[in-house]
Amino acid sequence: MPVLSRFYGIVIRMYFLQKEHNPPHIHAIYGDDMAAITIADGKVLEGALPNKALELVREWTALHKEDLLTIWETQDFKHLPPLE
Repeated sequence: MPVLSRFYGIVIRMYFLQKEHNPPHIHAIYGDDMAAITIADGKVLEGALPNKALELVREWTALHKEDLLTIWETQDFKHLPPLE
């Protein structure tokens, strides 16, 4: 699962083969916590993150929404800038 970004101890990843993993989403890992989060609206599909980490992931996802959807569609994985 390629790493798209890292910031504040959070790792953002996306699986290959999106057709088997709809709706479009990312996986955020923070310590021992992991959550699958939709790109469109930041909804948690599975798992959980501490509230502050989830807020940061949602902020980052909103900033990179277009790029994330392009990556999802094309499977052309690239590194995206971290949240600062």
